[in-house]
Amino acid sequence: MLIKAEIGLETAAIDLSGWDTHFAQGVQDGQMARLMADLSAGLAAFHSDLENQMTGITLVVMTEFGRRAYENASLGTDHGHGGLMFVLGGAVAGGQVITHWPGLKKEQLVGPGDLAVTIDYRDVLSEILIKRLNNPSQSQIFPEHDAQPVGIIK
Repeated sequence: MLIKAEIGLETAAIDLSGWDTHFAQGVQDGQMARLMADLSAGLAAFHSDLENQMTGITLVVMTEFGRRAYENASLGTDHGHGGLMFVLGGAVAGGQVITHWPGLKKEQLVGPGDLAVTIDYRDVLSEILIKRLNNPSQSQIFPEHDAQPVGIIK
């Protein structure tokens, strides 16, 4: 409603809780499967409702922690390093997965089975700040981080 009201909204954050699962996550049924279904339905509804405004919208979905590469003994996964981000919108160079994929062999994982962080989330957010919000001050927002463009915004 705020976007449609055209009040000048530049940023908003929504928290979808419940992702701190470690057991019985499930592929088609289970905690993680239900969360993924809720997230995908919400993103689809958002896009459907705002399809005519999507050229002016950049939506970022991210998590505060990644997951281990392999299932634990309780049919879940534990916290890990590498995660993912979804970026949607009219200016997004979509239809691609941007990564420096190291693989899943034991020697390619970090610590006790974590995916390596290959792209810093600050690089993605900095690119959006510069190209979508016309804010070149990412060094003040992310001090001591030399942001590298990842090619997510056209």
